[in-house]
Amino acid sequence: MMAVWPIGAPTMRITHFTPDEAIGSLRSSPAGLSSLEARRRLAEYGPNRVEEAKGESLALRFLHEFVHFFALILWLAAGLAFVADFYGPGQGMATLGWAIVGVIAINGFFSFWQEYRAERAIAALKRLLPHQATALRDGATCRMPVEELVPGDVILVGEGESVPADCRLIEAFAVRVNLATITGESLPKARSAAANAEDDLLRAHNVLLAGSTVVAGEGKALVFATGMHTEFGKIARLTQAGDEPPSPLQREIARLSRLVAVLATALGIVFFLIGRLLGLSFWENFIFAIGIIVANVPEGLLPTVTLSLAMATQRMAKRKALIRHLPAVEALGAATVICTDKTGTLTENRMSVKRLFVSDGLREPAQMEPAAVARHSALFEAAALCHNVRWVTENGEPRWLGDPMEAALVEMAGRAGTFPRHERVDEVPFDADRRRMSTVHQAPSGRVLYCKGAPEAVLPLCSSVLAADGVRALTGEIRAQYVGAQEGMAAAGLRVLAFAYRALPADADRGRWEEELVLAGLIGLEDPPRPEVPAAIEKCRAAGVKVIMVTGDHPHTARAIAREIGLAQEPVVMVGDELRRLTDTQLQLALDAPDVLFARVTADQKLRIVEALQRKQHVVAVTGDGVNDAPALKRADIGIAMGVVGTDVAREAADMILLDDNFAGIVSAIEEGRSVYQNIRKFLTYILSSNIPEIVPYLAFVLFRIPLPLTIIQILAVDLGTDMVPALALGAEKPDPGTMRAPPRPRAARLLDWPLLVRAYLYLGVIEALAAMAAFFFVLNLGGWEYGQALAKTESLYLQATTACLAAIVVTQVVNVFLCRHPRESAFAFGLLSNPLILWGIAAEVALILAIVYTPWGNVVFGTAPIGAEAWLFMLPFAAAMLALEEGRKAFMRRRALAQGQGRVAHDSGPS
Repeated sequence: MMAVWPIGAPTMRITHFTPDEAIGSLRSSPAGLSSLEARRRLAEYGPNRVEEAKGESLALRFLHEFVHFFALILWLAAGLAFVADFYGPGQGMATLGWAIVGVIAINGFFSFWQEYRAERAIAALKRLLPHQATALRDGATCRMPVEELVPGDVILVGEGESVPADCRLIEAFAVRVNLATITGESLPKARSAAANAEDDLLRAHNVLLAGSTVVAGEGKALVFATGMHTEFGKIARLTQAGDEPPSPLQREIARLSRLVAVLATALGIVFFLIGRLLGLSFWENFIFAIGIIVANVPEGLLPTVTLSLAMATQRMAKRKALIRHLPAVEALGAATVICTDKTGTLTENRMSVKRLFVSDGLREPAQMEPAAVARHSALFEAAALCHNVRWVTENGEPRWLGDPMEAALVEMAGRAGTFPRHERVDEVPFDADRRRMSTVHQAPSGRVLYCKGAPEAVLPLCSSVLAADGVRALTGEIRAQYVGAQEGMAAAGLRVLAFAYRALPADADRGRWEEELVLAGLIGLEDPPRPEVPAAIEKCRAAGVKVIMVTGDHPHTARAIAREIGLAQEPVVMVGDELRRLTDTQLQLALDAPDVLFARVTADQKLRIVEALQRKQHVVAVTGDGVNDAPALKRADIGIAMGVVGTDVAREAADMILLDDNFAGIVSAIEEGRSVYQNIRKFLTYILSSNIPEIVPYLAFVLFRIPLPLTIIQILAVDLGTDMVPALALGAEKPDPGTMRAPPRPRAARLLDWPLLVRAYLYLGVIEALAAMAAFFFVLNLGGWEYGQALAKTESLYLQATTACLAAIVVTQVVNVFLCRHPRESAFAFGLLSNPLILWGIAAEVALILAIVYTPWGNVVFGTAPIGAEAWLFMLPFAAAMLALEEGRKAFMRRRALAQGQGRVAHDSGPS
């Protein structure tokens, strides 16, 4: 770690040095550096800041929205349309080309704006390292920007301040630090200036790490690492170096794009060859082949997917979830595993008193009657007085400033009605070796010393114990009871403190103050779980989503929290040291355990767990709030950061941010994500169904030498006109009630699979094609047309016939939007007003087709002519038949599923 400073090998063991040796190793002094030397080092080592990875420029990110694979297919389709118009003008191909370009532009702008807006929201949350530090320069104290700190600087630290760089303490007075954002540990750690044999900076008790917070005490510290050379910077670099995998939806859209490209091109080539065999001229044949290719490219799919995801992000925003990348909405719905941090995610990241052990036995503080509190008043007085927290008001909010554990003790004493006003006159401060602190107070009866600390540090100093009937001798039997109670509370994941007191004679020797103490009792504290977490865990279990706790905290604490929230009763607990010794294969086998949790893990180990799960074909979601979580957040299929207590590095690495830090919000997000996937399949079925009645007219034109029943511009009217709003309405469907009672879809599940293609192309699409062609011939026959008769493209009868073909597609699509609401459930199972957008979509669809058929501008633009009522009436039986046939198929599917004992299957995996 220290090798970055070219000052010799001894720096490698700065934790082993005495304060004077540490100062000498960095060629500094107790009075700090001179301004001249500080400027020289700043030029050599650079500013003290975590450098952001050189990401893509806004212009490049904007450009990417126009060059992904599906967009390239649309560009190719537009180019072909322009080529076709050049060689065969007057067929509407240029209009189609410009329309496709418009689709690409609108979709690109919208996608970029959605993600850019999310990035702006994240930028507003940035509150990481402190902006100012107090340092010694030229022997004087000064406030300076943290970016100007260099190795060798001596800084002053105090409670409530964030640590601006990695430092070695050279003076410490009861210093305690919160390392939660670095290591994930919830309990503050004591720090001292004494030499330490520990090599690991995360464990050395004389080191302060950048990004941690001083919760109690004050001291001087020697800066030995700044910027990207700090532990904080190392994790940030690990985050920046990680590859961000594509989301499941992105992979599926890419696959769908390839399928569409292959299918459209293959059909175009086939039709071109058929045309050549039938004797069509090269250019005429080429133009119609292009028409076939363009007809098979669902131009409306890309904007529909984008808008559907955008609507989902808005719904999730109302649930306090900020989506950074649109595909992340659907990715969470595919999650099979959630790797969750404990501190601040499953728990509230605050300490509270859980249990007391006094002579009466184990007690719950909230349930102690006043008489019991009075009998043990010394315990409550010690909790209320033996601390270093202060009552402050920040930003209009009053709170205790200092160690959260001490704040919890004071609050407990206050709730019990204990408000001693004894003046504090002296103190024996806490340090890591003594593991206890004592304060001396002036009571009416004289001076009283109150002591608190680790039971193993306090109990040996006690000679008596406070009992219900007064002070009694602390016998071996009673001592064993207290030791047993301590072990029991520790096994339950509680942080246990012992409290003692004594009346202090005026002539007592200071060195012997902490002797002959009276044991007042034990207090067990916890970082309580969030109240909504147990229900959220149960919903995840019902949904087939495995939850694995991955924390930097103590294994006892992790196990206790897991039991309390219902995550696991007897989990396999694996600590970081064990994990370090496992090969990748052994780790993957360990993850097969039904209930497993990881404790004392580092950032690289959490990343390794995520990668192991992904090798096991899991779709992994990772939650976290600390800097230590960031690499795993970025590598996961979806990273979920906390918005309130989360660090900026974690937010930057995440795909989704929970603005209220509510773990239960993840369950809602999973439900929303699953719904998005189902809805995409619904409108994909709807959109693809209309492809067949768009292709069949070309097939009939080439094979049977009839007038072309549907023009290119009329295909455009369906794909980018009448189909759009109903498709969006399907994209806004509410989650199915059974969505969270079904397992996640398999990783190998496809957005576009054979059941969907068969239903859309060979079933619904065929019915629509029959209706469209029947309507075309119906109008022709009404006008007296005979087979083989040529019709001019401007002739009224031809315009009416193509209009009828177009209208029949729209009429059957009106019915189809209801049929596509579920692959198995009846369209009548949904209330008419259950999705008002569908009614609005149908209204828009009907209004648009009427405008195309009956307005002059519609006739001119789309090559249509008004048709009579008899044509509309002719189409209705086809729509009714489509409804009846599809309802019959669904009823058959439901009966078959029931017969197989499957019941109602809510999860949309397509008809089997």
